[in-house]
Amino acid sequence: MRILEAHNITKSFPGVVALKDVSVAFETKKIHGIIGENGAGKSTLVKILTGIYQPDKGEILIEGKEAIDHRNNKLFEKVTFVPQELDIFQNMTVAENLFIPFRKSGFEDTFVNMRKLYRAAIPWLEKFNINVDPNNLVKNISISNQQLLQVARAFVNKYFKIIILDEPTTSLTMSGTTCLFNAIRKLKTEDKAIIFISHKLDEVFDICDEITVLRNGEKVGYSRIKDIDRRWVITKMSARDINEESTFRPKKRKKEDIILEVHGLSGLGFSNISFNLHKGEILGFSGLVGAGRSEIMQTIFGLLPVKSGNVKFEGKPWKFGNTNFSIRMGLFYLPEERKRQGILPLLSVQHNIGIALIDKISNGLVISSLKERNLVEKVISSYDIKTPSIKRQIIYLSGGNQQKVIIGRAMFCMPKILIFDEPTKGIDVGTKNDLYRMMKKIVDEEGISIILVSSELEELLRCSNRIITVYNGEKVGEFETENTKESEILNSILGENIKNSTESIL
Repeated sequence: MRILEAHNITKSFPGVVALKDVSVAFETKKIHGIIGENGAGKSTLVKILTGIYQPDKGEILIEGKEAIDHRNNKLFEKVTFVPQELDIFQNMTVAENLFIPFRKSGFEDTFVNMRKLYRAAIPWLEKFNINVDPNNLVKNISISNQQLLQVARAFVNKYFKIIILDEPTTSLTMSGTTCLFNAIRKLKTEDKAIIFISHKLDEVFDICDEITVLRNGEKVGYSRIKDIDRRWVITKMSARDINEESTFRPKKRKKEDIILEVHGLSGLGFSNISFNLHKGEILGFSGLVGAGRSEIMQTIFGLLPVKSGNVKFEGKPWKFGNTNFSIRMGLFYLPEERKRQGILPLLSVQHNIGIALIDKISNGLVISSLKERNLVEKVISSYDIKTPSIKRQIIYLSGGNQQKVIIGRAMFCMPKILIFDEPTKGIDVGTKNDLYRMMKKIVDEEGISIILVSSELEELLRCSNRIITVYNGEKVGEFETENTKESEILNSILGENIKNSTESIL
């Protein structure tokens, strides 16, 4: 049964048509994938389906009724949404976050009894395998558990008939993803409609019954999932034939030339980490979510405290705990959570780039608007950043273009080492290839070294010269990519080598 329909939806913003005459319908007991490159119009469509945006043209029907009509606005309460970015209250408890807003969760009393809230939270936390105390503050639980909590909160809503999940697995562990998919499949049997948005095509083919493809704000394809393959999806999304097997490993690696030496480094969530980074190479770091990869990089960069160990940069002792020192020396960290840590979302593209280039655009205490504009336009041109204007707020750019802004401004600061932490998180297949090509070019032509932290093993195999594996905060393997099978690395990040050696000792 059709429960949610969008007919001839058109929506424009200054300088861009986000959606053009898009029609799509969602049925109960089906999982419907929405696929498209960054900037294809998926986010705008979601905001219209949830009542956040009003379309310029078209209609939204929920259970056959026109939802945009102000008399039927409550119909949007039947649509619940799980955003890609974490949107929970860090200084409130797990239980409070789970049931907010309380009215939609079945708590009608003016004053909510916290003991009752605590007891009610336990079965939901068990259902989603969130192994935390309901009274814990959210800021004290793992990112993966926060992501699952956000999903669970949507399921708690007693009014919902349609759920929209936007890149729900980006921060989940393998077990977390399995738990989520089991919950989604069970929900499918309960007369609900499920909309699943993901750039991970393996997930789309695993869980979806049908898909709609958007490109440049238009609907360009629809099919039952059993009737198509990956190539059909990629071609529809990008209007080009992308070879997913091509590699982007740098060619001019100088094995004898070491730029970064890490010895016995221990910090929050990891211990006794040692490795070398050569000039002109991409060094991959692989491991499960929570293995300690990001913490290692953030400790070297100066964001987290060091417990023991030492680092040498170009043969000289490294100074810990000072990000300004790291940047002056030429080591830049590009964070995983780009919207929270990598950009200033309310500022323009111009100011997001210019703020990192103050010394290049200022005359003493005065910033030269002309210098800033010229340099910003050079960054935009060099890194093919798609924006209608340099005055555009960066939050309105696609994830891929936001990432290009972050890379571009770092490159104009003349770095020697770039640490990319999950650089393609939430980015489509076509834009991923563009970023891979960009990383290879940076290394080959500029002689810069890159550390690539990624949860996607395929990404590491395609881009890295070497891969270091981390399990439970410890380095467990180091592999030359060209001579290594995917299964070897997978066994390493799952801790199979450690388990096997322990069993042999016993």
